[in-house]
Formats: sequence, C-alpha cells, structure tokens
Amino acid sequence: MTPRAVITDWGGVLTSPLNQAVDAWLAADRVDADGYRSVMRAWVKQAYDGTGTNPIHGLEDGSLAPDEFERLLAAELRTVDGGPVTAAGLIERMFAGFAPVEEMYALLEEVRAGGARTALLSNSWGNVYPRDRWTGLFDAVVISCEVGMRKPDEAIFRHAVDLLGLDPAECVFIDDIVHNTRAAESLGMHGVHHTTASETRAALTALGLLP
Repeated sequence: MTPRAVITDWGGVLTSPLNQAVDAWLAADRVDADGYRSVMRAWVKQAYDGTGTNPIHGLEDGSLAPDEFERLLAAELRTVDGGPVTAAGLIERMFAGFAPVEEMYALLEEVRAGGARTALLSNSWGNVYPRDRWTGLFDAVVISCEVGMRKPDEAIFRHAVDLLGLDPAECVFIDDIVHNTRAAESLGMHGVHHTTASETRAALTALGLLP
C-alpha cells in the first residue's frame, strides 16, 4: 500500500545539520567543546533511554522554560580560558547557524502536489520557527512543547497521525535521529532516517510518494 502522508522533523531535516550550527556557536562563543559534548552526551542519553527527566526532556515537552534550560546548561559550561558562558540568549546563539534546506522544501511540495498529506513533528528547543514558510505546506504542525509530549514517546506520533486522520501504516516519518524513526516504525509507520536530501528523495520514491 502506498503511504498517504509524510510527517517530517524540522531541525536537521528541513535545516542544515545541527552539528554544524553547534560547532559555529562553540567557536563564536569560545566555549570549551569537549566540556559541552560531555554534558550533552549525558543529557541526551538520559532523555532517550527512559531513565527519568533531565533538562533536554523538560525543554522538549514544555515542562522547563527555555531561559531555565539556558541557565542550567550555561552553569555546566566554561569558555576555552575557563570563564563563564553567558546564559541569556544561549539557545538563539546555538541555533543561529541553522539554514533552510531548499531541496527538502521542494521535495515536500512535490509530495503534496502528488496528492499526499504532509505534517511537521518537531521536538522544540525553544527555537524560533520559520512558520511563514509552513503556510500551505503542512496539513498539521506538532511542536513538542506546545502539546506537552516529545519524540520518541508513542503519544506524540499518534497525535500527529490523528491530526491527519490516517492510520500509522499510511504515514512516513522522516527524522535525522534514528532513535525517533525506530520509535515511529514500532507503531507501524514507515521510518526514513534522513542523512541527505537525495537519499530521502530516493526513499520516498521507493515508497511511491514521488515519481
């Protein structure tokens, strides 16, 4: 059965890779990169392995305010010369290097032109989203902090699918984090682990969503 909808992540799929933006921020703010990566490895592992809540978990599901996340993260970091890292505006600076991937936007427009539905499903990090670009592109937009759920929890995938009025098996989910695509697949969705626009295009073509 050909899927009837594509649900996509935002950061790292419709934008340039997260690691590029983070590397640019670390250099611009002169943050000790090893210290940052050590903290984030621990926080990300906790956020995805079900061992409880942590700042990333709270930021994504909306239970932790972005400015409090900035304060907590900045407290764990140091500059390359041992100084403090400024908390205020940290998230904005971290993601300042995000740039839209025009090929992915064009791909979604082709999917819609072919008659399939589209939706966005993003774990928010307090980001400022380019919502003006989404008008007419998505049938549904699900931002984690706005619905009190986060990927890879089953509930947020079901919420996105329900908004489209479809069954999980009728939906493709695209994400640059394989843990999330596997979670979607466990519900019966078609998971596409995004690495490049060309590979994602090939995957959607194989599923019959693109010619």
